This record gives sequence, structure tokens and C-alpha cells, in this order.
Amino acid sequence: MTPNLCKPWEHALSRRQWLGASVAGTGALALGGLGGLVSPLTAAELNAKDKQVLFVWIDGGMSQYESWDPKPGTQFGGPFRQIATSLPGVNISELMPRTATVMHHLSLVRNMCTQDNSHSAGVPRIQRGDPKNRGVTYPFFGSAVAKLLGPGSSGLPPYVSIKPGSGGFHYQDAGFLGPQYGALAFGDGKPPENLLRHNSLNEEDDVARNALRTTLNKRYVEGRRHENAEAHSAVYEMAGSLMKRQDLFDATKLSPKDVQRYGSHEFGRHMLLARNMLEAGVRFVKVTSYGWDTHGDNFHGHRSLMPRFDQAYAAIIEDLNERGMLDRVLVIAMSEFGRTPRINGHIGRDHWPEAWSLALAGCGMKRGTVVGKTNDLGTFVDGDAFDIGHMFHTWFAALGIDSRKVEYDNHGQPLPIAHDSCSVVKELLA
Repeated sequence: MTPNLCKPWEHALSRRQWLGASVAGTGALALGGLGGLVSPLTAAELNAKDKQVLFVWIDGGMSQYESWDPKPGTQFGGPFRQIATSLPGVNISELMPRTATVMHHLSLVRNMCTQDNSHSAGVPRIQRGDPKNRGVTYPFFGSAVAKLLGPGSSGLPPYVSIKPGSGGFHYQDAGFLGPQYGALAFGDGKPPENLLRHNSLNEEDDVARNALRTTLNKRYVEGRRHENAEAHSAVYEMAGSLMKRQDLFDATKLSPKDVQRYGSHEFGRHMLLARNMLEAGVRFVKVTSYGWDTHGDNFHGHRSLMPRFDQAYAAIIEDLNERGMLDRVLVIAMSEFGRTPRINGHIGRDHWPEAWSLALAGCGMKRGTVVGKTNDLGTFVDGDAFDIGHMFHTWFAALGIDSRKVEYDNHGQPLPIAHDSCSVVKELLA
């Protein structure tokens, strides 16, 4: 620290005096999670609906053969068997015994066919819904939901990400919507560093400081583009709300039974935190699991990875259902693509966007539904195939958003919220 610099608390009195003289009567900067829609009335109606999303991102590419679409005894099927599920006539991999017991709550899509077979292209394309190239960067689904449905009444950040490694504010997710709709990432499931108020400041000082900041931000944006200032204010608001909910991160408050059910492994802990975030009212919770890019030793890799996914995923489906939350929480579990039918020279499976699967549950979904199929070898889709644009239309519809009528307003430029060459998969909707 530079010794000649003044400390924040050395100016507490002058700040209060300045506020009393110049800020009386001014309100806080209104962020408004629903601004920028072509139809504000529709936005207000959407915000009134207490719907949420759990987005389970399986980074790297889960193998459909070792999960949702097994082909045992075939040329490419691999060594694992298939098992019956709670949905008659529907089998999944033996690596998912707990998920098999909740299959009647799920909606399974087995005919995904997307374009990009690289992580660098596939990850953003999948999470943005692959809109047509309109010269702007579209938002990830979490940012889109935060924009279209608003933050909700919890006061907590509308879009949070729980992931291994480092955390921080991921403004890039928001694309043209503006950085305030980015994701607040909890690295290793921990709260942001330095979240608590410095012990040299009392609550009165903190309120005065924030009121001053709000007023100065409001003055700054007059005659300027407001996105960055709004994002700056939004981050402060997020920090303020999280300061009041430190209990969400307190592992000592977790039920030992829940920890055992979800698993003491990293993914289990993160999924349990996600459940608590949803119960607290966070609009969109993303949980990321890494390590699924099994170009080498695919079968041992999935033998290790799948039980952790199976345990925590089944546990949260059970909990959401038992708590009466599954009807309003849309649960999406997916990767950027699947894995190749052919086994490579390293006993691995490579990237395969041609025919893969994803699982849905909850809000707006028809429970116990399987849509689409692959051929007998699992190499290609048999019949109609769905691109990621179809899923975005379907997810929006499940959340009560009409993707044909609701549009974004990008500084006066109306833009569709989902790929306008795709459509809703009606078979998936309740």
C-alpha cells in the first residue's frame, strides 16, 4: 500500500456532510432488470412469474453412449450395459443407477444434431442458442433469462455460476445486453473475496458511501452510454445482497444427510449449494463440471465421472420434486456436443455434434418423455434432428416467454431472442 494515499474511512464525515447538502431527495439509480424489451408490459408480466433455471453444464462433452443413449452389444456401444428406469421401456447406462429411479420426472432429447465440433466454437454457440449472425454477440442463456425474467424478489444476483477454480464477474456472458447481465461466479463454491464490510466502517458509513456512489454514477451517465455504469452499480447491489446471505456458503449449516446424498466430491458440494441458491430465490443457477473431454481412456474416464454426476443430479431432482419446486425450476443438463461412435487409438471418443443427447426436467416440461432417437449404432439421428436453436425456443416457452413475440431492443434495433429458423419442440412441453 502506498503510505501517502488517504484511507476511505478518513473521509466518512465529509461524505455525510456532502450527501446532506446535495443528495437530499434523489433516489437510488434504478437498474430495472426488465429494461430493453420491445414490450415492457409483457416484461412486467413475465417478472411476476416466479420461475427459475438450474443449468448443469457438463464441460467437454459427455458421451451419450455412456449416459442417455446406450447401445450395448453393438459395434460402438462400449463395455457398459443398459439398465431399466422408472420410465417403462426407457433404458439408460448402468453408470446412472440413481438417475434411473427419477427418469419419470425427466424429459430426454436423443436427437440433438449441432454444427461445431470444437470447444472454442461449440461452447459459445450452444450457450447462446446459435442465432443468425447479426453483427452482435448474443447473450448466454443465463444472461438472457436474467434480462427477460428479471432478478425476482430475493434481492440476490439473478445469474450465478458455481464452478471449480476461480470466481469473479463474467460480464462476457451478457453479450450485447450489457455487462450488468453477466454471471457472478463462485469459484470452488465460495463467496467472493473481501465480501464482508471492513471493520473500520459502520453500517451508517456504508449507507452514506453507497448513496454517494449512486448519485455520482447517476450524474456520470447523463449524456453518456449507461451500460458500464449500470454494471458497476449492479455489482455493488449484488455484493450488498450477498453480504446479508453469508449463510448460503456456511458448510456447517448443511445437513450431514444431504452431504452424503449429494456426495462429498466437488460436484456434489456445488450441486447442493445450487439447491440452496434456488431455495433462496436466485433466478438462474449454473453449475459447471469439468473433465469430460475423454479423447483418451474414455471408458475409465466415464466410470469415474458418471457416478458423481449421477449421485448429485438425481439428488437435486428428488429434492426439487419433494419441495414442490420442480414445477417452477427448469433443469437443463447438457454439454456442447457428444462423443464419437468410433473409438480412437487412445481408447477414447472424440467430439461428435452429429447425434447426442441432453436431459430436461421441471418447469413447463412434460415429465417422462423421450423425444427423438438415433439409429441402431448410435452414429446418426434417425428422423428429425434438433439444433440448439430449437432448445432455446423450447426453454423460453417452458418459462412462459413467447420467443416469436418477445424481442430484444439493442439500442433501437429489434432482435429475436432465439434463432428464427428454429421453433419450439412441442412434444417436450406440458
